[in-house]
Amino acid sequence: MTPTINAARIARRMRLGLAGSGALVLAGLFLGAALPASAEQAPATANAAGVIRVASAYGFDETVTRLKGAIAAKGIRFFDEIDQSQLGAGAKIPLRPSKLLLFGNPPLGVQFLTSNPIAGLDWPVRMLVVQDAEGKVWVAWTDFRYIAQRYAIADRDAAFKMASEVSGSIASAVAAGNRPAER
Repeated sequence: MTPTINAARIARRMRLGLAGSGALVLAGLFLGAALPASAEQAPATANAAGVIRVASAYGFDETVTRLKGAIAAKGIRFFDEIDQSQLGAGAKIPLRPSKLLLFGNPPLGVQFLTSNPIAGLDWPVRMLVVQDAEGKVWVAWTDFRYIAQRYAIADRDAAFKMASEVSGSIASAVAAGNRPAER
């Protein structure tokens, strides 16, 4: 039995660059590459080129809340939160907790697009929160050095450095090493 898929919504999100891996799974289903509902999930620490991963010191929901708070505290525009687990459930594919946060600072991020418009595939910034089989929560995002290399952008070093520092600072709001000692 093939799950019902809202193809128009998937296409819209893909056009907006908001696909995320959950929508790609759904797109694969739409195109006939159905995965069995019992498909084994890779660990949250699986290798991925150009991805930075940080262990969270908090539970899943608290991690998402703290990241959104850190984004807001910096005055950065929050675009969307995509609950990939919910997308999976709608497609009858079990998925451990997974949320994709999309945010950015247009005066900074749009600079990358002026150097290479195709870099819009990686902007706005995407930060993924996932929970592994043992209950450990991870935060992952694309390394901006990787983005610079991927799109051959050599004229925005200061902007990439700033974006890297800001993303790292946001993730530090939940990083295991930064959690205050329990009293």
